[in-house]
Amino acid sequence: MNALSFNAVDYIVFAGFFIGLSIIGYLAGRGEQKTSDDYFLAGRKLPWYVVGSSFIASNISSEHFIGMVGAAFIFGVGIAMWEWAVFITLTLMIFIIVPIFLTLRITTIPELLETYFGRHIRTFFALVTVVINVLTFMAAVLYAGGLALQILTGFDLWLCILVVGFVSGIWAIYGGLSSVAWTDLFTVIVMFIGGTLVTILGLKSLAADGSILEGFSVMMERNAATEGVWKQAVETNLPVYGSGDSYNRLSVFHNLNHPLVPVSGIVFGVLSIGVWYTVLNQFIIQRVLAAKDLWHARMGLILMGYAKIFMPFLIVMPGLILFAQHPEYMTGEFADTLKSADKGYVSMVEDLLPAGLRGLVIAALFGTIQSTVNSVLNSTATILTLDIYKPLINKQATDRQLVKFGFNTSIIALIVAILIAFAITLFKGGIFQYIQTLNAFFAPPFAAMFLLALFYRKTTRIGSVAVLIVGFAVVVALKAVGGFNILPSWLVAFPNQAGLSWTIAIIAGVIVSLLTQKNENPEHKKLANAWSKKAMFTSFMGEHWYSSVLLWWALFMLGIFAIMAYFSGMLTW
Repeated sequence: MNALSFNAVDYIVFAGFFIGLSIIGYLAGRGEQKTSDDYFLAGRKLPWYVVGSSFIASNISSEHFIGMVGAAFIFGVGIAMWEWAVFITLTLMIFIIVPIFLTLRITTIPELLETYFGRHIRTFFALVTVVINVLTFMAAVLYAGGLALQILTGFDLWLCILVVGFVSGIWAIYGGLSSVAWTDLFTVIVMFIGGTLVTILGLKSLAADGSILEGFSVMMERNAATEGVWKQAVETNLPVYGSGDSYNRLSVFHNLNHPLVPVSGIVFGVLSIGVWYTVLNQFIIQRVLAAKDLWHARMGLILMGYAKIFMPFLIVMPGLILFAQHPEYMTGEFADTLKSADKGYVSMVEDLLPAGLRGLVIAALFGTIQSTVNSVLNSTATILTLDIYKPLINKQATDRQLVKFGFNTSIIALIVAILIAFAITLFKGGIFQYIQTLNAFFAPPFAAMFLLALFYRKTTRIGSVAVLIVGFAVVVALKAVGGFNILPSWLVAFPNQAGLSWTIAIIAGVIVSLLTQKNENPEHKKLANAWSKKAMFTSFMGEHWYSSVLLWWALFMLGIFAIMAYFSGMLTW
């Protein structure tokens, strides 16, 4: 695949994006190094539209535009369930979890866990979070961004990863969360414009008359893969899921054998991977903790929910369009097909967009990269500073010392992530599969521990520790046994592995908690006791009908259910 063809207008647009980003990052970050609260939580003054935009930008990155498009090319529309199933965790966050978080005035998730589980769990979770941030999020995003830059320029992949890393980390290091959040708002606007262009032009390219609706009809027909080269591509190059019948590329519901989106993963995958990713993941939740108040936090989450409805049209539909255009790309070994599919989105930019618009789309792609890297860097520095350095190393640290430590650790974390990104170039699967596989390893035990403590009042500290021990033991055992290829076919899928380990961990926590009730100190149950403050769940719901949290949440849920029904065959229009 050759480098993209850029002209002077493309370079001007691309440069203009970074100039705009730099101006916003500089202005938003001025003076934010004075106090640790300003540097790590933007002074807790972010409005709802910045909270929501930053949540979106932090969540959506190059692994989506690169990896999710590639996964959709291989597997079809079912990949969108990783976006649409967010309604489960989003509802829990809006009405239960975030009110508790903001009432307790926490700064980090490890700090929250200490209120129930104690100092040791806080330290352990903080260290694990740092490892996950660097290993899973930053490194994978840098790899995908480097891959995009390689296709763009034709330069060596390792050099591209290096450039993307250092360019992306600037504003998190300079201005903390305030710079990150406000640049995210700008990034999201450019991302939606650029992503929409690719999808619209892709649909138009499929129609003889250039009609978007006709193009959509052609895309759906070809992705059904019932005839011609499309049917041949699916049958020849993909494993067959289930009882001998080819899977449906146009359905969001798949059997238990599906490697990425089995139907069981919709619930268990969300309660394990989803809860950990959106609730316990510091780099995602940090902008919610920085909201002006609970109403702004809730409305920011609802804004993110509406974006999740629309996002598959930007990061899944291009994969369906690519399959409709070039089914012949699905050749060779399965793992090689996954790896090659990661290059699909940027190739579409080359094929579909005229010179001038390519610069805008690539700017949008790089905006998502820098947004995620900035967010992860800031959250990593926050945890290392407030959960490791201050309580364990320098309890009397001043604000100036805390900010300086966070500044320095951001630089170190970025360098380590770049080195790991180099190693990902040796990974055989697609980047989206790489990320989700790691998520399925780390997420279930912590998600189980948190949900059990929140909803089961009899949970003890010893029971919570049992959740972690049993949960990680099951995860490791599944990976070890899977290495010998002796797992049943339904258990090969990582969402099912996550669901099984989560379920067993929950059961172990309940049993051990019941056996250790007499040894429990009730003063440690601050997280569960937060339920007693009923006012937190009914306040900050909006003063007028047009600002009602319930109204906008209900409309969001209606949209989610309608679109899932359509892609399950229950609705047609």
